[in-house]
Amino acid sequence: MADSFDEKKRGQAFALYGLVAVLAPSLGPTIGGWITDNYSWRWIFYINLPVGILAFFLVSRLVQDPPWIKADRANLRKLDYIGLGLLTVAMGGMQIMLDKGEENDWFASTFIRISCFLFVAGMLGLIWWQWQAKNPIMNLRLFTYKNFAICCFLMILVGGVLNAATVLEPQFLQQLMGYTATRAGEALAGGGLALLVIMPLGGIATGRFPARNMAAFGFACFAGAFYYTSTHFTLTMTFGFAAWLRILQMFAIPFAFIAITTAAYVGLPKEASNQVSGIINFVRNVGGSIFIATTGAIVTNRSLVHQARLQESMQPGNLAYVNQVDALTSYFGGTGGGPGPGHMARAAIYQQLNQQAAAMAYQDIYRLLGWMAMGMVVCAFILSKNKPGQGSSAGEAMH
Repeated sequence: MADSFDEKKRGQAFALYGLVAVLAPSLGPTIGGWITDNYSWRWIFYINLPVGILAFFLVSRLVQDPPWIKADRANLRKLDYIGLGLLTVAMGGMQIMLDKGEENDWFASTFIRISCFLFVAGMLGLIWWQWQAKNPIMNLRLFTYKNFAICCFLMILVGGVLNAATVLEPQFLQQLMGYTATRAGEALAGGGLALLVIMPLGGIATGRFPARNMAAFGFACFAGAFYYTSTHFTLTMTFGFAAWLRILQMFAIPFAFIAITTAAYVGLPKEASNQVSGIINFVRNVGGSIFIATTGAIVTNRSLVHQARLQESMQPGNLAYVNQVDALTSYFGGTGGGPGPGHMARAAIYQQLNQQAAAMAYQDIYRLLGWMAMGMVVCAFILSKNKPGQGSSAGEAMH
C-alpha cells in the first residue's frame, strides 16, 4: 500500500489495511468461541488452510510489485538463508519460552533455559549477520532512522496491549464468571464492530493532524480506557457492561495504529517500503506474544499476592469470618461443630476468596497497561513532526 498510494492518501490506505489487521484479532475470539463450543478447538487451526490457499491465489493474481522490483527466480538463490535460519531459531526459542514458561516454572526448568539460550544466541547471531549481509532478510540499518526506530518500539507496545486485552477479557469471563467460549467471544464482538466506524475516521484524521499528535491521542485514550477498566472490572459486571469495556478499549486503536504505521515510512526511501512493512508487522506480532505471556504470568503472581493478603482475614478471631462460616454451615444443613457442613462452608468461602483475588489481579494488570499507555504518550512526541498527508526529509527522520 505504501508503494501504491502517495503520501497524502497513505493514511486512508493504512486505515483500510488496519481495519483488516485489527478487526481480525478482535472478531477472532467470537468466531473461535463458536467453533470451539460447536465443533472442536482443532478447527480453529484447520480453518486457516482454505483461507491461506485463497489468499495465495488472490495475491498471485491481483498484487503487483512496484516498478523498482523485478520478478526474477534468481532472487531465490540470493535469499538470505542464513539470516532466515537465525531468525527462525531466535523466534522459535522466544515463542516456546513465552508459551511454556509459566507452565514449567520459568528458569527453574532446563527446557525453558535451553529455549532462552536459543533465543539469545539466535538474536545475537541475527544482528551480527544482518549488519554485514549484502542482501539481509531484515535490514537493521533502517533503525538508524530515529522515526522508524521509535515507531517500531511503539508498535511493539500497540501490538502488545491489543493482544493482551483480547486475551484477558474472555479469559476472565470464562474462568471467573462461567461464560462459555461462545458467550465470551460475543462480549468482544462489539469492539470489532466499533472499529468499522472508527477506523475510517482515523484514516481521515491522518490527513489533517500530524502523526505524532494522533498517536499521542490514541495512547491517551488507551490509558483512560484501561484505568476505567481497572476500576470497573468486577465479578458482578453484566454482559452488556463487559461489551462496553471492550468497545472503550478499541476506540484508541485506529488513531495509534494508523499514525504509527504512517510515521514509520516518513523520511525513508521508497525502495525500503518492503523492509519497513515487514519489520513493522513483525514487531507488532512479537509485542503481542510477549505481552500475552507476561500479562498471564503477572495475573497468576498477583492472584497469589492478593490471596495471601485476603487469607489474613480468614481467622477464628475475625467476627465477620466466623459469622459467615456459621451462616454457610447452617445453610449446608449442620451445626457449627459438624465436620461435613463446616468443611463445605470453609471451602465455599475459600473459593470466593480465590475468585476475588483473581479479579483483583486482573484489575492490577489493566492498571499497569494504563500506566504503560501514559508512557507511550510521552514517547509519541519524540517522533519527528510531519505535515499532515506529507512526509519529512530523511534528515529530519534521522536526527
